[in-house]
Amino acid sequence: MEVTSACSHPGWFLLTLLLGLLLWARRRRVWDPRQCPTDLSGRTVIVTGANSGIGKCVALELARRNARTILACRSRERGRAALEEIRAATGNAAVVLRELDTGSLASVRAFARAVLLEEPRLDVLVHNAGVTGLPFAVTPEGLEQTFVTNYLGPFLLTNLLLELLKASAPARVVTVASFRHRAGTADSRFLTGQRRPRGGDAAYSSSKLMGVLFSTELARHLQGTGGSTGVTSNAVSPGVVSTSIMRHYSWVVRALFTLIRPFMKSAAQGALSTIYCAVSEEAAGITGKYFNSDCALELPSAAARDARMARELWDESERLTGLSRGPQH
Repeated sequence: MEVTSACSHPGWFLLTLLLGLLLWARRRRVWDPRQCPTDLSGRTVIVTGANSGIGKCVALELARRNARTILACRSRERGRAALEEIRAATGNAAVVLRELDTGSLASVRAFARAVLLEEPRLDVLVHNAGVTGLPFAVTPEGLEQTFVTNYLGPFLLTNLLLELLKASAPARVVTVASFRHRAGTADSRFLTGQRRPRGGDAAYSSSKLMGVLFSTELARHLQGTGGSTGVTSNAVSPGVVSTSIMRHYSWVVRALFTLIRPFMKSAAQGALSTIYCAVSEEAAGITGKYFNSDCALELPSAAARDARMARELWDESERLTGLSRGPQH
């Protein structure tokens, strides 16, 4: 049976409705940012993918707390609109726009060079930019587009800015992952397209698993700088959120998501776990952990806790990004 035919069956509507009810029932009272007194005056933060959705909500909250807030966006036009909106809502003139496409290592390097030249400190780095539903494609740099955008670009960016983060400590790195990492596979051959995941969903899940592995391995590399005076690294799940990230899927999938949208979290609700890890007093000194969408510590998948896999992925990522010797991109 074809997908379109299957999705037109009345049973699909009932299943979609049931999923929506389950999502609504799972909502629990979570951390309230209004109760958090953290002020970020004199501190600098970077939020990737800050022009819409979760990223814009995170940037808005950090700007509201008086941080110098760098919106790292691929689209200058959409980034400019977000910049004006955030400045107007917060009265914070220290909100700036910088172009960044995490799907291009050249763009990542150019962005990092500018930050290192212009910014004397960096206190919070939020990796939010991501894509899903893209067809398999290898970029001119020889990297698969979903994996470079969601994982390898953020990996390179963090490493290029790591010394600045250390010099600004206490500092925090927050990686927006997904509960869907549990369905992922951390095969480094995905990064260059030598092996293909089975579809866009599998690619997204696998890229998010790599993000969790990166976050925990980064915490291991930072051992000795942790605690309340060092650099922490944590991964978060925003939950099932109504954002524009589904725009690359077929109309059938988008229609199903439209049906359950009233039961999904809003972008502001989905941003809470990221904001919690970025500013809360409760998260200070916690590193190498995974937080769910209710801002609670949760064990990630067994694969995400595989230290050997994390080290191997890190080593291969260093090679592919030119951070270590060997064939580079």
